[in-house]
Amino acid sequence: MVFFGETVPKPRIERAGQRLAETDALLVIGSSLMVFSGYRFCKRAIARGQPIAVLNLGRTQADGDSILKVERNREAALTGLLERLRLAPG
Repeated sequence: MVFFGETVPKPRIERAGQRLAETDALLVIGSSLMVFSGYRFCKRAIARGQPIAVLNLGRTQADGDSILKVERNREAALTGLLERLRLAPG
């Protein structure tokens, strides 16, 4: 966990960057991305051509870069998604 204004440990940044390189897209949940520590991963995704989806109440720094923006409470949205996935066939 990192609190606002704290420095993110370098090993955590490196692990997150490695995980991003292994995936097809970036999903941002509950962050305005107004500080570079989080937005850097959006920049990397953009450079790699990976789509970005954002789930957040209010404006984010990645709004113009995302292919999907869901402006809902994250708990309600994720709970609804899990319920739908459980009901999905197969």
